[in-house]
Amino acid sequence: MRKLLVAVTLVLATTTPPWTPGATAKRLPARKETAMTLQITSPAFAHRGEIPRRHTCEGEDVSPPLAWTGAPAGTKSLALVVDDPDAPDPAAPKVVWVHWVLYDIPPSVTSLSEGTTSKTLPNGVLEGLNDWKQPGWRGPCPPIGRHRYFHKLYALDVVLPDLQRPARAALEKAMEGHVLAKAELVGTYQRSR
Repeated sequence: MRKLLVAVTLVLATTTPPWTPGATAKRLPARKETAMTLQITSPAFAHRGEIPRRHTCEGEDVSPPLAWTGAPAGTKSLALVVDDPDAPDPAAPKVVWVHWVLYDIPPSVTSLSEGTTSKTLPNGVLEGLNDWKQPGWRGPCPPIGRHRYFHKLYALDVVLPDLQRPARAALEKAMEGHVLAKAELVGTYQRSR
């Protein structure tokens, strides 16, 4: 009988609410979610590593594969700009040379395949102009020295309107006030002679 009484007491203790009737329930503090950080990577090269020749003017000049994770809540689109701040000479840079401009990448898209072209872009993605005044990827082709190539990914709180193939500056102006997060992947390249 004593064992039955202990068992019934335990059952009642685990099923009875921890407050008395009529008392106000106490809310537990909300659990903090771990914020993910926007990251961009490539299986073709490590951050600060050398970009393979295949993705340059000395190779097939195809875009490298890229992947990203950690787009923050509220992301409506992503934008990608690839540029070289070391042009023309890393010892005396004069201009930031743009190699690729993409925007309105849907947040459901988390990668671009190697060799992505205008015809193979995911639905909804729009292109801007690189500094050759063309849409699409143009790979590293530094005239002198080892250059750095910044692959900049932006998470935006808006889907941008069609900007009619903007240059980098026009895209950056349209993104002002809408950037939720930014990630960078830096690759390097020096031409063989």
